[in-house]
Amino acid sequence: MTEHLVVIGGDAAGMSAASQARRRRGVDDLRITAFERGSFTSYSACGIPYWVGGEVAEQDALIARTPEQHRANGIDLRLRTEVTEIDHAGRRVLTRQLETGTEQWTDYDQLVVATGAEPVRPALPGFDAPGVHGVQTLDEGAALIDTLHEDVRTAVVVGGGYIGIEVAEAMLLRGLRVTLVHRSAEPMPALDPDLGRLVRLGMDKLGIEVVPGAEAVEVLLGPDGRPRAVRSTVGEHPADVVVLGLGVRPRTGLARAAGLTLGAHGGLLTDETMRVVGTDDVWAGGDCVEVLNLVSGAYQHVALGTHANKHGLVIGTNLGGGRASFPGVVGTAITKVCDLEIARTGLNEREAAAAGLRWTAAVIESTAQAGYYPGATMMTVKMLAEQGTGRLLGVQIVGGAGSAKRIDVAAVALSCGLTVGQLISLDLAYAPPFSPVWDPLLVAARKVARLVGQGPS
Repeated sequence: MTEHLVVIGGDAAGMSAASQARRRRGVDDLRITAFERGSFTSYSACGIPYWVGGEVAEQDALIARTPEQHRANGIDLRLRTEVTEIDHAGRRVLTRQLETGTEQWTDYDQLVVATGAEPVRPALPGFDAPGVHGVQTLDEGAALIDTLHEDVRTAVVVGGGYIGIEVAEAMLLRGLRVTLVHRSAEPMPALDPDLGRLVRLGMDKLGIEVVPGAEAVEVLLGPDGRPRAVRSTVGEHPADVVVLGLGVRPRTGLARAAGLTLGAHGGLLTDETMRVVGTDDVWAGGDCVEVLNLVSGAYQHVALGTHANKHGLVIGTNLGGGRASFPGVVGTAITKVCDLEIARTGLNEREAAAAGLRWTAAVIESTAQAGYYPGATMMTVKMLAEQGTGRLLGVQIVGGAGSAKRIDVAAVALSCGLTVGQLISLDLAYAPPFSPVWDPLLVAARKVARLVGQGPS
């Protein structure tokens, strides 16, 4: 009999799983039905701020594969169709067609849950008004762009994480006066405050007003019902448009109602094959799952398209009769604000403390290229190592052009469990346009290695 695979979610994880399963199994062996409540599939949500800012010219550039391409590949893809219930015991899902309201049960043999994440939107006065935008979907990005007409001159971005600073850059590139309101002491809470301070100073130089330690409590509306200001715990900030960058949380309401296993952060828990713990017929991937951090040994929620695509590949391979696994992450992330590059991997000091680790940290300043090379830019590297063992625990980078992608070297070192002493010996490339003789990562490793007794004095 033909097996029926049902996929909930038409973006990275869901459609990667469906496509990979289809490559490995023919249509006579596996029937695939995918439900997507939105209007688009397989697009880069991470690229939306750059589309909003005008660096990416058009929406279609962000779409990796259209619904028509998925259908031509033998996947029965149904857009604008929301799954409203999972009946796990009965192996079926209830769907509702958003245009007509028609409801229907669909049976499955195997189920992939790829419902993604949902933006944090506080239930505060004015936050649901027209002119208050998220940037999680293409529809939201289009709505924000439509708002940016000539009468819009000021923007307030609420939240100082990755999304917040990327949107702040987009608003700046659009010619708006930008205020970033965030409740932590420094922007980029994924960094330690000393590195976050460098981000704030860099944003100040760009003309972005950064308001730290300020929690937004209300969007004040004008007579037209649209924003005129954001009120925070430190004052009022004029705004013709408001963009929320408060992060996301796993979209797992369906899974919770179905009794599927969730973790401490609200995401689905899976084994290494991406099968949901406690089931033999439900798989999950992407922003709705929790993943194992290989450095701390704890599970966490990390919403990144890189992981989602890998999850989908693993799920599709296993559903297609192969063997694949996703071992975990080391927490690597990268972004920028105009020419200021920002990256991190592993643990920061707060995370190391939460994991019960004892660490030593070192901070160095260097140039990203040879200091005498024209246009050489400054960069700061912070490195954490475990006391006693010297095991590398984390790296943070803030600097100019050519700085941030060095984080990938640190990510590989973390994945391999290297000590800072071993990191010093890595054979990294050198030429003056790309690096000083001693790469900044190795300079940081030498400094922290001395502090933990693993390097030359």
